[in-house]
Amino acid sequence: MPKLPVVSGDDLVRALQKLGYSIDRIRGSHMSLRCEGRPPLTVPRHRELDRGTLRGILRDGDISVEQFLELLKK
Repeated sequence: MPKLPVVSGDDLVRALQKLGYSIDRIRGSHMSLRCEGRPPLTVPRHRELDRGTLRGILRDGDISVEQFLELLKK
């Protein structure tokens, strides 16, 4: 399995929007994302996401690391 990169919360949201997620609301430093047919996700709006936090968000959204890396390249 490839290693996860260090990304910001905004970078993660941009990648998730390519899958169809949209920002439902922003409350404090967290963004709630929704997508039809996928589980809702909460993303912290930090400059750098901890790799464990990123891995947990991807797992909750049923997104593989390889798929996430492809979304970052687009």
